[in-house]
Amino acid sequence: MALDFRGATEALFDRVTVEDLAAELDLKPQTIKQARLAEDANGHRSPPSNWEAAIARLAKRRAEQFRKLAEKLS
Repeated sequence: MALDFRGATEALFDRVTVEDLAAELDLKPQTIKQARLAEDANGHRSPPSNWEAAIARLAKRRAEQFRKLAEKLS
């Protein structure tokens, strides 16, 4: 199925959010936001211990979405 311009650009511009990562880690979005703060900032929290694997999973899913988008447009 071919995509129109709007559909293709919507797929291209889609992004991974703080909420997506929080869901992947089974945490609240605020926890992710606090872990992203500078280490010397008030409210900073250490990142969750399994953050690398969670980000890798999200990145792989996003890469697959881009691959499928490219195939539809080729």
